[in-house]
Amino acid sequence: MIAQIALAIGFLTRIPVGAKSACDPKEIARSLRWFPLVGGLLGGISAAAYWLLSRLFPPLITAVLIVAVDAALTGAIHFDGVADTADGFGGGRTTEDVLRIMRDHAVGSFGALALILLVALKVTAIATFVGNRQAFTALFLAPVLGRWSAVLLSALQPYARPPDHDSPQSVGSPARFVGRVEAIVATVTALALAAAAGRWTGGAAIVLVAAVVIWWGWCCRRRIGGVTGDTIGAGVEISECLVLLLFAALV
Repeated sequence: MIAQIALAIGFLTRIPVGAKSACDPKEIARSLRWFPLVGGLLGGISAAAYWLLSRLFPPLITAVLIVAVDAALTGAIHFDGVADTADGFGGGRTTEDVLRIMRDHAVGSFGALALILLVALKVTAIATFVGNRQAFTALFLAPVLGRWSAVLLSALQPYARPPDHDSPQSVGSPARFVGRVEAIVATVTALALAAAAGRWTGGAAIVLVAAVVIWWGWCCRRRIGGVTGDTIGAGVEISECLVLLLFAALV
């Protein structure tokens, strides 16, 4: 268990706990059950950063710095997924076109616009509830439920790329092996963390993210026949952003 949690931390963050590239994709897939727990770690760091920064800076600067801290901790891995997915879905006409474009790491106009909108929404949402008692809950729950969405998407949707197109560094490779056990453990963990953090607001956020997973999984299945590492990463960011917007709407 401890080794799996360490592997999940190493896979999702820049925290030095070991080399993820040396691990078998099946081992990484088993560690996905602890993704919400890693989200809790990231959420705790964001909440701590909020506690400090909100005492030093105005709301907008606080929000920008919190998003920057999160990007630094994760290596912006899911932001990259957003850009690649937007470029592929926006510029590709066929399934093959979309998958080919998503493999190109150059950021196009669709990807740039998606990143700008994502960061703007996150910063604005956080700035809205700075000073509100729900801020800690929102900042903690967003990464928890975002990582939970990655596990659900991996378990519920087929992997879109053929095996010979996997890369060792891609979340796509382990996503191919995620099953019911990982989804169940991740769901129980996410539910427990949501209940502990926010009672009815946590429940509302869980329902929202579950709906996002169903909708986004359907979009990916229809467009490219399943999910890839990029679309899973985009799903994480979409889920996080909507959780933050939910709490901003409740202020």
